[in-house]
Amino acid sequence: MQMQPVETHAYDTDQYAGDVQVVMSQVYLLMTIGLMITAVVAAAFAGNPQWMINLFGRSPILLIGLFLGQILLVVVLSATVHRLAPGVAVGLFVLYSALNGVTLSSIFWVYTDASIVSTFMITAVTFGAMSFIGFVTKRDLTKLGSLLFMALLGFAIASVVNLFLRSEGLYWLLTFGGIVIFVGLIAWDTQRIKQMAAMGLADGRSRGGVAVLGALRLYLDFINLFLLLLRIFGRRR
Repeated sequence: MQMQPVETHAYDTDQYAGDVQVVMSQVYLLMTIGLMITAVVAAAFAGNPQWMINLFGRSPILLIGLFLGQILLVVVLSATVHRLAPGVAVGLFVLYSALNGVTLSSIFWVYTDASIVSTFMITAVTFGAMSFIGFVTKRDLTKLGSLLFMALLGFAIASVVNLFLRSEGLYWLLTFGGIVIFVGLIAWDTQRIKQMAAMGLADGRSRGGVAVLGALRLYLDFINLFLLLLRIFGRRR
């Protein structure tokens, strides 16, 4: 899930270069912590067959509630992060990361551990390269970002439609198209977070709020790219 684009290019990030780098380091640290929590929870949950049966093998109500709870957390955190105490914002992000780990535990029963690890490494390298480009480029990616956001909406709608169509051709079209979308979003979101940090510093906003929101956005980009790449590189059990 992605948040709508905001106009941030009016702020000069060079004016706050040192402070912006501090905020960005916090963003990457929080995102890494979130990914680690997700991985640990997913592995632990997948290692308990009874938990997996209770969640995925019985009533779908619990699983639906889990999905809805995650969506609600993203919406609440995105809308209120600048009004929350830093500790509360970080706590909600950690909670979301843990709940997402429960949801993603199913991949350990579908794909081999080795393919999950190798795909994670491919995702990490791709993420690092695109985030670096987004951080250092002087080119304004706003127009590209708007196109990517519209493409993301189309991707989401088509993915829901294909749940009913079950078209293999559309499945792979969405897979490769989604990879392109999220690779671009990583660069765009990185530049946007950098600009948000400068905007927040100029307006006197809390660094913590910007860091948590930025970490959430990049976390979502990473997870979505990882799941799409897993369709290609994952080896089924």
